Amino acid sequence: MSTARKVVIVTGGAQGIGKGVAARLLADGYGVVVADDDAEAGPEALGELGGASWFVATDVADEASVAACVAAAVANGGRLDAVVNNAGIARAPRVPVEQLTLESWSRQLGVNLTGAFLMAKHAAPHLRATRGAIVNVASTRALQSEANTEAYSASKGGLVALTHALAVSLGPDVRVNCVSPGWIDVSGWQKRSTRKQVALSAADHAQHPAGRVGTPADIAAMVAFLLSDAAGFVTGQNFVVDGGMTKKMIYEE
Repeated sequence: MSTARKVVIVTGGAQGIGKGVAARLLADGYGVVVADDDAEAGPEALGELGGASWFVATDVADEASVAACVAAAVANGGRLDAVVNNAGIARAPRVPVEQLTLESWSRQLGVNLTGAFLMAKHAAPHLRATRGAIVNVASTRALQSEANTEAYSASKGGLVALTHALAVSLGPDVRVNCVSPGWIDVSGWQKRSTRKQVALSAADHAQHPAGRVGTPADIAAMVAFLLSDAAGFVTGQNFVVDGGMTKKMIYEE
């Protein structure tokens, strides 16, 4: 790979939103490091993504694993221009807070929040050198909640706060922004062994002011913009991409 090509690490890039982001950035000309802990999904994703991409098995909650991922990205790509912190546990047990174990709480914060911190920590020297950018992928759950989602909501809220803290600490060399997706249909973007296209109803789409449920491409478009030179005056911000749902008043009738 030519060292002239910009290089990006996409954590959790083997499935779901991360895979959609990886596909978009490949199309935009990046060399893409798919950092993921799923040994089945990672190589499979490379076969589907093609292009200038490679897989690095990574547990973002483990500092040695993150450091090795960053080192591999720089060794293979010759540089590092961007990091997309997308890896996250979205389906932890939804139980009353009285039943939420410390182990479950800690694991979810470890992957969703600490993982982004570790990646930023180890990538920062390389990103400073290229005047690069970081995009964190949070969630509308950082702003509103359903019952029994304490660990997930706390981790995503922390990610929004980490975003503006990093933007101030790493600026002006590195820009840091956040994208908070709403309902995104990722069913067609999972590994083949678990892939099952969900049949969305007209009501599912109609409840969104934008008229439809979101897709990974919607999030990827925002990430691509935030990494681009066109967003050179944008840092420390959280962009909600949810089809307008968080702006809609909903009352039980």
